[in-house]
Amino acid sequence: MTMKPSRAAGRPVALITGASSGIGLEFAWQLASEHDLILVARRKDLLEVTASKLGRKFGAQVQILPADLTSEVELSMVAERIANENNLALLVNCAGFGLEGYFWKAELAQQERMYRLHVMATIKLSHAALKNLVAKDSGGVINVSSVAGFVWFGNVSYGATKAWMKAFGDGVCIDLRAAGSKVTMQTLAPGYTHTEFQQAMGLDPAKVAPPKSWSTASDVVSASLAGLKSGKHLVVPGWRNRALIRLFALLPWWLRQSMLAHKAREGRGGVAAE
Repeated sequence: MTMKPSRAAGRPVALITGASSGIGLEFAWQLASEHDLILVARRKDLLEVTASKLGRKFGAQVQILPADLTSEVELSMVAERIANENNLALLVNCAGFGLEGYFWKAELAQQERMYRLHVMATIKLSHAALKNLVAKDSGGVINVSSVAGFVWFGNVSYGATKAWMKAFGDGVCIDLRAAGSKVTMQTLAPGYTHTEFQQAMGLDPAKVAPPKSWSTASDVVSASLAGLKSGKHLVVPGWRNRALIRLFALLPWWLRQSMLAHKAREGRGGVAAE
């Protein structure tokens, strides 16, 4: 589909990456009543189905932009689209995937791809969006991190990239405050969330964590958007996840290391955040 900037006047526009499934798809459904949408993901067929459904139900203008954000060319295309969107109000960086296994055993090429998607795509798209939004002094960026960015679970690169997203968001918040900007930078850090994420990793949710530890994508997105309205820069959905983060922050490193090493040996995988 040919992508064209929205009209100078019209509904606010939200661009969502990873919009073909899971949390990204849920963002699209919850935003469509008040926003026009640009949906970004690799799977064009799923984007087309979603765009059709949202357009019929909400009367939203929904454009699709099939792209693999680990490709520099395709990433640059999406960044340019963000920079030129007159009505841009929100960017949601939700595209991501998980890996299992010890760092030296997990395939290096896949880990490098993860860094390109979780880190480099987040940098480039956030930069394009913030240049657009700060000039208007309105809007926001939501970067989907994970509880794994605070409490390491599973694959090293997954936890490291999610921790980077949190640190990146903190730094941008400081820049925005120093500049006196009204733009909001939010880091969303879900815990175990029922999505396609587990199936893609070949995980059985029942063996990963107890049922009460899991959230729905709907609850995660609702918490994020409520936090966005109040200007919260960090949203951790679920009291159990917030308690876990606080508890681990208080424990000495030797105890955290011992507990998490035991969990790694169990091979229960990473926290499902996308």
